[in-house]
Amino acid sequence: MTQPRTRPDGTLQRTVLIVEDDPSIALGLRINLEAEGYRVLDADDGEKGLLVARGESPDLIILDVMLPGLNGFEVLRTLRQEGYTMPIIVLSARTGEMDKVTGLELGAEDYVAKPFSLAELLARVRAALRRGLPPPVARVITFGDVTVDCDARRVEKIREPVEITATEFDVLMCFLQSKGRALARDEIFREVWGPNHHGTPRTIDNFVQQLRAKLEEDPQEPRHFLTVRGVGYRFSPG
Repeated sequence: MTQPRTRPDGTLQRTVLIVEDDPSIALGLRINLEAEGYRVLDADDGEKGLLVARGESPDLIILDVMLPGLNGFEVLRTLRQEGYTMPIIVLSARTGEMDKVTGLELGAEDYVAKPFSLAELLARVRAALRRGLPPPVARVITFGDVTVDCDARRVEKIREPVEITATEFDVLMCFLQSKGRALARDEIFREVWGPNHHGTPRTIDNFVQQLRAKLEEDPQEPRHFLTVRGVGYRFSPG
């Protein structure tokens, strides 16, 4: 793993890995990301992408789906299984809902369809990196047998670490800060992804299912992440 880099003004320089086999797309992304001050790494197939991700632990990965060798979904699955939690934005010419659902269920933070707007993609990169930063409130929250360290963005269940992605953590924090209110799906969207993000209700349902699977004693009979019919979801610490 490389050490954090700083710019001449002392601010942290974030590293972005592009895994894309189309040279023109990769070059365009590199030029624009470097113009915004990011350190940029690249790989043109899935195996190389895995090697770079493991060796460099970038702050964010932009990952194409249709890659030679390992495809993007296989790379994504492998990184999450190995415990890497950096935000991963999936790029794909496949725009079907099931492809989006597959990417999100495997742990992607965002799914961008090709062709895409560079300005929009850069905005999503900035938003994903902001979500990856520790929240300003340093505190520990417990519910059931789960402990959440908000400052370290660390989750434990029965004193064992739980692997959780950056966006899963943000959805969790949205629930923890809701003070028991019922949250509509679009309210969760606005809180976690910002007002300009467009998704489907299924997206939120998938993230709630993931939190239940990781944090509930019995995901089929949840005690904490409760469904509110006709509205959305409600968090209960008891």
